[in-house]
Amino acid sequence: MQAAKIIDHITGWLDSYVERSGVNGFVIGVSGGIDSAVTSMLGARTGRPLLCVEMPIHQHSSQVTRAQRHIECLKREFPNVSSVEVSLTNVFDSLVSAFSADAERESHDMPLVNTRARLRMTTLYYYAAHHGHLVLGTGNQVEDFGIGFYTKYGDGGVDLSPIADLNKTEVFALGRELGVSEEILQAAPTDGLWDDDRTDEDQIGASYPELEWAMGFNGDAAGLDARQKEVLAIYRRLNRANQHKMEPIPVCTIDKSLKALPNNRP
Repeated sequence: MQAAKIIDHITGWLDSYVERSGVNGFVIGVSGGIDSAVTSMLGARTGRPLLCVEMPIHQHSSQVTRAQRHIECLKREFPNVSSVEVSLTNVFDSLVSAFSADAERESHDMPLVNTRARLRMTTLYYYAAHHGHLVLGTGNQVEDFGIGFYTKYGDGGVDLSPIADLNKTEVFALGRELGVSEEILQAAPTDGLWDDDRTDEDQIGASYPELEWAMGFNGDAAGLDARQKEVLAIYRRLNRANQHKMEPIPVCTIDKSLKALPNNRP
């Protein structure tokens, strides 16, 4: 993998897109994870204004610290980078109190996780509109096109996806080339949408290298060992269940004959 050339390619792609679109910069949510760290550095390298937004919602302290340190490093290195912290905890808690209190706890958790992601998307688009910026997505290839591991109209609601053609292993390689901090490189990937410190692997049941293997597998499953079969089943189940995220919104088309007025009236 030619990481340096890929970095230059993405940086140039971002810069060219901004030039054509007529906007003046980017907004990105920074979580303290590798995807947002790499994407924010790529955006900063364009020289265009980049606003890093930190949006804690009952966030684990380690995630907050990593995000803050990364943003400060960016601001020291790139004069075009600015930042804002928007605590969404009280907004989230108000929404929770407004929702049905008698919902079953197990069925209540996932909708609230998705609500966190959608609150953050709303925040990013507020700042994007305010500054005339574009929202940078931080999804990688496995998340966006493999298992659909994102929230529709949440972290999936973006203007540009700079790293969506890279798997997680490749994103880490870019991070090392870019000089992302060791604490981010060593941190277990997490979406940061839960009150605890559960990782992506805890939620999915497979690691990113395993999912990358499953995404590219097209052989005879009969020859796989037990773990490989388990991972392949996880990947295929999630891929199938989340097609509604990865495919265009279905549109019910109406035959023109049904829409025509009687007697050819206009």
